[in-house]
Amino acid sequence: MREDIFATKLQWFKENEKPEVVLLVADNPELVRIVVAWTNTKVDRTENVSALRDQSENSAWEWLWANARFCEDELLAKSGQSRYTFNQELTKLIGNRILYPDGTINSFVQRYLREKVLNLFDARPSKRRNATVRK
Repeated sequence: MREDIFATKLQWFKENEKPEVVLLVADNPELVRIVVAWTNTKVDRTENVSALRDQSENSAWEWLWANARFCEDELLAKSGQSRYTFNQELTKLIGNRILYPDGTINSFVQRYLREKVLNLFDARPSKRRNATVRK
């Protein structure tokens, strides 16, 4: 039963995302590295999900994270961050609801990062079709 509440609460946050959080990640390579590493880090729920005591938005977010498990050392290693700033940056990403406690990320941030990668490699299909070969 509690796992259903976990999924329901998490889905609510995903359906109510704020696009403005992209501004925190844009042009911040340290945050981007953690976000990318997050999507490649194993995240699980606790075996016995605790009871949600308060229905407020902030309490629900904290409850979701209290019932999520991941290895911080693994995330730190994958992100290439220094331990000195890692916890502060991770707290920023969680607090601004960029990382989700199921291993996914804010969809606006995900779209931003994909667009950035496509631009980096000039991999847009429309540009490839219109490209001319110069001799």
